[in-house]
Amino acid sequence: MSIESVPPENIGNLRACLICSMIKSFKQFQLDGCDNCERYLRMKGDRDAVYDYTSANYQGFIAMMNPQDSWACKWQRINRNAKGIYAISVSGLLDIKIVRQLKSCGVIYKSRDKSTT
Repeated sequence: MSIESVPPENIGNLRACLICSMIKSFKQFQLDGCDNCERYLRMKGDRDAVYDYTSANYQGFIAMMNPQDSWACKWQRINRNAKGIYAISVSGLLDIKIVRQLKSCGVIYKSRDKSTT
């Protein structure tokens, strides 16, 4: 991860990953993928995957620089993720086929959508 990917490059067209809630611009997701989920989602270079695995609808954010010492990061379940900006809640759900694929890779998907709770 380069230091340029920690903050989103601009505040327009931001999206949040549906799995880890990392916030980046659409362009950053397309160029670099998700710093935490790329090995599962393979967004890098795939415009359709960026639309499928991220959401422009999210609430709040946390800037994470030292995840192991942050109670907020533990509370948000992001304390093992890469440094960056994360949404508190992300609206949207992954397709059931992707959820099954993640499960077969040993990844348990927990929705970050808190709008219904």
